Amino acid sequence: MENAKNSRIRKSEIPIEVIDFGTRISEIIKEKGLKIRHVAHDSDLDVENLRKYLKGKQEMKISTMIKISRALGVEIGYLFEGIK
Repeated sequence: MENAKNSRIRKSEIPIEVIDFGTRISEIIKEKGLKIRHVAHDSDLDVENLRKYLKGKQEMKISTMIKISRALGVEIGYLFEGIK
């Protein structure tokens, strides 16, 4: 029987933009002097899921982006600044 972890292998590479997006959000969190757990709570996210987003290991839905921007107190477009 196949191991459950093996069945969750990603079929394609994570786009560099997704990784850059996570890095950008991490930078905003640091700039504002916030803690990841507080941002996760205010975004109604699990801390581990937020960490996956920040590390670029998981892509997020638009609704999640909106929740994070609200938790950070920034316009959603600000999250994308500097991402090409």
